Amino acid sequence: MVLPIIGYGDPVLRKVGEEISPSYPDLKDIISNMYETMYNAYGVGLAAPQVGIPIRLFIVDTAPFGEDIDLTEEEQSYLKNFKRTFINAKILKEEGDEWGFNEGCLSIPDVREDVYRKETITIAYFDEDFNKKTEVFDGLVARVIQHEYDHIEGVLFTDRISSLKKQLIKKKLQNIMEGKTRPDYKMKFIAKKGR
Repeated sequence: MVLPIIGYGDPVLRKVGEEISPSYPDLKDIISNMYETMYNAYGVGLAAPQVGIPIRLFIVDTAPFGEDIDLTEEEQSYLKNFKRTFINAKILKEEGDEWGFNEGCLSIPDVREDVYRKETITIAYFDEDFNKKTEVFDGLVARVIQHEYDHIEGVLFTDRISSLKKQLIKKKLQNIMEGKTRPDYKMKFIAKKGR
């Protein structure tokens, strides 16, 4: 089932997600619905707070990045086949040089900005079957994970840009909060709550 994506300004996007156990109600359905919602919106990642559930859960599928012709065949193949569910994730280490990449977010449609992040991460998490894993990721995969991880920490990519850039996008953010933005996927805006 395609769920509405929560728009910028909703308090749920600022909550630090709660850890969950394998007995969390309807977990398999939530994960399945999140994948369907993400694909419907042409996203590469989606965190549970973005569908109104403040828990430590996010999903990543970098397949669209695998179409980049500037990458080697090996890199394209890796990105095309990288699909993971992260539960109760904890980034243990971020290292390497910071590099900029133009990020966007399904909760903040029509806004894209360069965000600088470390190139390599070590992360501990549980997969959808609650198998514990600790892995190292780099490049675009690490970046998507970092972006989604921020969501379960109550952080948005717009928090990571300069105050000047924040001023420049202020009107766009206001339009999202007022429900004046029209992305081609289902959204729930804070201004429309209670109507």
